[in-house]
Amino acid sequence: MVHPMSRHPLHDGWQLTAAGGPVPETIAGRTVPAQVPGSAHLDLLAAGLIPDPYLDRAEEELAWAHRAHWRYTTTVHAEPAAPTERVDLVFEGLDTVATVELGAHRLGETANMHRTHRFGVRDLLTTGEPQPLTVTFRSALEYAREIAGRLEPRPHTNFHPYNMVRKMACSFGWDWGPDLQTAGIWKPVRLERWHTARLAQVRPLITVTEDGTGRAEVHAVIERSGLEAAGDLVLTATVAGHHARTVVPAGTDTATVTVEVPDPALWWPAGYGDQPLYDLDVTLAPAGTDSGALDAYAKRIGFRTLVLDTAPDATGTPFTFVVNGTRIFAKGANWIPDDHFLTRIDRPRLRRRVQQALDAHMNMLRVWGGGIYETDDFYEICDETGVLVWQDFLLACAAYPEEEPLWSEFEAEARENITRLAPHPSLVLWNGGNENLWGWRDWGWQERLAGRTWGLRYYTELFPALLAELDPTRPYADGSPYTPDAHVDLVHPNEADHGTRHEWEVWNRKDYTTYRDHIPRFCSEFGFQGPPNWPTLTTWIHDERPLTPTSPALLLHQKAEDGNGKLERGLAPHLPHPERFPDWHWATQLNQARAVAFGIEHFRSWWPRTAGTLVWQLNDCWPVVSWAAVDSEERRKPLWYALRHAFAPRLLTVQPRDGGTALVAVNDTGEPWRARLRLERRSFSGEVLVTDTISLSVAARSASTVELDAALTAPVDAEREVLVAAADEVRTVHTFGPDRGLGYDPAALSADAGAVPGGYRVTVTAASFARDVSVLADRVAPDAEVDDQLVTLLAGESHTFTVRTGADVDPDLFTDPEVLSSVNSLHGAAVRG
Repeated sequence: MVHPMSRHPLHDGWQLTAAGGPVPETIAGRTVPAQVPGSAHLDLLAAGLIPDPYLDRAEEELAWAHRAHWRYTTTVHAEPAAPTERVDLVFEGLDTVATVELGAHRLGETANMHRTHRFGVRDLLTTGEPQPLTVTFRSALEYAREIAGRLEPRPHTNFHPYNMVRKMACSFGWDWGPDLQTAGIWKPVRLERWHTARLAQVRPLITVTEDGTGRAEVHAVIERSGLEAAGDLVLTATVAGHHARTVVPAGTDTATVTVEVPDPALWWPAGYGDQPLYDLDVTLAPAGTDSGALDAYAKRIGFRTLVLDTAPDATGTPFTFVVNGTRIFAKGANWIPDDHFLTRIDRPRLRRRVQQALDAHMNMLRVWGGGIYETDDFYEICDETGVLVWQDFLLACAAYPEEEPLWSEFEAEARENITRLAPHPSLVLWNGGNENLWGWRDWGWQERLAGRTWGLRYYTELFPALLAELDPTRPYADGSPYTPDAHVDLVHPNEADHGTRHEWEVWNRKDYTTYRDHIPRFCSEFGFQGPPNWPTLTTWIHDERPLTPTSPALLLHQKAEDGNGKLERGLAPHLPHPERFPDWHWATQLNQARAVAFGIEHFRSWWPRTAGTLVWQLNDCWPVVSWAAVDSEERRKPLWYALRHAFAPRLLTVQPRDGGTALVAVNDTGEPWRARLRLERRSFSGEVLVTDTISLSVAARSASTVELDAALTAPVDAEREVLVAAADEVRTVHTFGPDRGLGYDPAALSADAGAVPGGYRVTVTAASFARDVSVLADRVAPDAEVDDQLVTLLAGESHTFTVRTGADVDPDLFTDPEVLSSVNSLHGAAVRG
């Protein structure tokens, strides 16, 4: 008789108690219901014992939790094991330093939240009586400090030695995240009961041969029970009606079976084609019987070819993804955990966030190395939508010891996650870590380390060897930024002409116009800060009114070093200085959008020399002043609209070339772009001063530079003239100086608003040139969302915005000066003082 694998979740009946540390009297000795998966902070919040950690200055009030210890308990009701039955207790994720006990038996200890832990409990289930299951978490911070003392400290950013424990680095705080060090059973826990054998690992490697045949090469690791005579097994794989099977002889614990699918439909990145997926089903059964499977595995896969072109060229070293033979310009963003409290992130939320990336014309997300290996939901959604995934191994901004216990933990977590993510067509790169090679070169590490290990062998030995063994189908980079095929001591990892580059001089020290000083081969990080949207900010921050940029709680929600100073210095050359807080809020959001869009247009104009631009960052994990395009309440900041414009499939952008000014037409579609290019120099008041018409022809997936007549680019009155270029429905408007010095009419706009089904329409008309016209609709109703922002109007033009909201409000509120905003309105605010 075949006994199939059975899995019994153990998510009910858990309770939480403080087990030690500086716990407040109001919590010590209390037992509260615990949600599993979950975390101690969320259980205490649900019990009303702590304030919401994101509210005002609660983060400071909860600093005691850094050194607290916690105990989770429940009762396991399980029948004794049958004579040939194995029973395993499986934790998919424990955060982080834990001791697991069943009854009076200690099962083991863990110190890595990024891997699964499995404990055999067959011999402990002897009576069928209920038994207590206890998981005790000690302070991860205290553990990390102990390891640092044992191995000697290594350089890291921020305040805590997060590089000494395998816990999400940003759990210890980051320059956009709170210092709220979580603890808990953060992934599912279950009892598995099985006989004979189980599929311990299934690792599908999906490729396409030169003749177009799809191959699903399924590698399996099999664990036998050891409680009965070993017999032959059969491993079977099925894809699209095609089957393959192999016999696994007794005594053998690995097997490979390959399914071939003739001429499968190819999987493409978003914007390049469709994303057909096929069901892969794998079963393990005893040989010589048709009575059923012992264990099974199912995934959806996609067939595509993948190459990362890093072959040296005349400029340096490219970094270009090639999918199905087509060179891809990567348009995307960096991804951080979407909530600091990870168990609040569900599949619908991830789908909304990935859709926001798609709606902004993105085709790539980089899972950053200071967070987590995301859940299966994330990668499955990216598979379904065509969003390419760049996956960091989880090392960020620190020197990591290569000694035990860390080496073995890195190897175990890497093995597990390489295997887990192998089926996903969206995954196109494994990356060694974030900014660690750069840190070694430039951040003073070498002197501080004095010869101690810092992680180089992870990037150049361990991870490449594991990928060669487990997944040779995908490219690997030692780190980001990174110069391919060059030792970190010989070639700087952040060289613009080689590999990947992080551009942080702009935010930290220089004006955003200096993005044009470099032409990177692939810019994998760059960005600029701005506050969250108005209702997000005012929901979570309640400093005495009126709010100011230096209100105490707002400053706690500004984590960047000298963040407000950098906001002010970045704003000063470009926009009028705002005196009132609502104007500061709009101006800094607008300047964030402007800065990032400026960089994107520059990078895109240099395709194919530059082959990718990943903004820092798409999302936020809590309400904070940050680089995100979407804030923690899922509201799209002005930056998001700027990304949608700058990443549009077809783009016109005015750029410096050869000492002059040129127009670059970028065509990121599969069809040639042929159109009449209309060029005008006109006054703010609408007078057309110079015109020209050119036949535009841009090949598919390419960029073309158009020389401009000097009469178009030489204004008579630079403060009151613009250059306008339009082809089909694509337009760009170029000013001849920074906005703060231009002659904008603060009263240029008139508006009319009215109700429509599902919301409101706001029609705005410009009597004079008006730039970046926006309806900040969520200042009127928190759920309000507008269809577009940052719309530039020439004199005499109108635009209708559509606002979606369930609120019943006076439509004229959408035309209020604090809602209907633009560059012109900032000039008006400056006049008003």
